[in-house]
Amino acid sequence: MIKVVLIGSGNVAQHLLQVMLKTADIELVQVFARNKNSILHLIAEERITSNYQDIKEADVYIISVSDNAIAEVSNHLLFQNRLVVHTSGTSELSVLDSKNRKGVFYPLQTFSKSKAVDFSTIPICLETKNESDYKTLETLANLVSKKVYSISSEQRKSLHVAAVFVCNFVNHLYQIGNQICDENQVPFEILHPLILETANKITELSPKEAQTGPAVRNDTKTIEKHIEFLQNSNYKEIYTLLTQSIQNV
Repeated sequence: MIKVVLIGSGNVAQHLLQVMLKTADIELVQVFARNKNSILHLIAEERITSNYQDIKEADVYIISVSDNAIAEVSNHLLFQNRLVVHTSGTSELSVLDSKNRKGVFYPLQTFSKSKAVDFSTIPICLETKNESDYKTLETLANLVSKKVYSISSEQRKSLHVAAVFVCNFVNHLYQIGNQICDENQVPFEILHPLILETANKITELSPKEAQTGPAVRNDTKTIEKHIEFLQNSNYKEIYTLLTQSIQNV
């Protein structure tokens, strides 16, 4: 049984909270949350604290807060020589206060509070200073996921940048596509099968092999028509930049 204290109440923290509550070999001892009301629908109030002095003893303390707040939270912890980890994709181990043993427990996924996820499919990237702490984190990670990786701070930073491209930027393009459909009274759901097939295809082919469309075909007439059709100058610029990027690969 691994005892965990979770520090945070945002998107990632709430998903971690839920999966740990239902995992038999994990005891979620306590949750630290400045705003208790944000998680009262998930866990009993007596297991929540907003006072650093009341944080209980555990095997692992998971700081799951915004990147800007990690150092401050870590500095406020009153105990010493315990395993404290953060869940950030970009923050290094050095942001954690040196009075405690340091680690990273980074679940690489997009999280929204209202959308359930299958945690067993989520890659969890681990990093620690010493082998014994790594074994502890590895045991914890294997209890909630089938995909556990040893990833250095520099590798994790590259993963996070790549994730912004394949997730956040792609989702923004969905938003643009949705708006174009709305403006022209076309149901966005017509594009759902195309979106799903595009995502599924790169599990079998490399993205370069899977690339289709007017840019890779150098279909200049279609490209010109598309740019002419777009009235939004920002969309024109994005379309042109992405077309050039595809053609320059």
